[in-house]
Amino acid sequence: MTQAPVQTAQMQKILLAEDDNDMRRFLVKALEAAGYEVISFDNGLSAYNRLREEPFELLLTDIVMPEMDGIELARRASELDPDIKIMFITGFAAVALNPDSQAPRNAKVLSKPFHLRDLVNEVSKVLAA
Repeated sequence: MTQAPVQTAQMQKILLAEDDNDMRRFLVKALEAAGYEVISFDNGLSAYNRLREEPFELLLTDIVMPEMDGIELARRASELDPDIKIMFITGFAAVALNPDSQAPRNAKVLSKPFHLRDLVNEVSKVLAA
């Protein structure tokens, strides 16, 4: 008899918005292996529409994406749910950190390239905070 994977009392849900298909697949695989439930989209608008349907503990988003960029997505996500945690994954960290960007102040920024282990560690820290 095989045993089901061990789950926490409540599996934490992450909404991932990343337009690079390979990157998105790697991120989903790493986060699911760490025990998170991950719903992913390849653009900000689709991710925003899903946020309007159900709550998530974390929005993990790229900044530069088609249809709606990650900063706009994060701003709107914060309006929908002030308690949602936000983390940017980007090659453009200076954009996210720019005070004029209107990115949520408490958002975490992880600069590309990064190791998947570092991503999982940062996600767990953000969710535990």
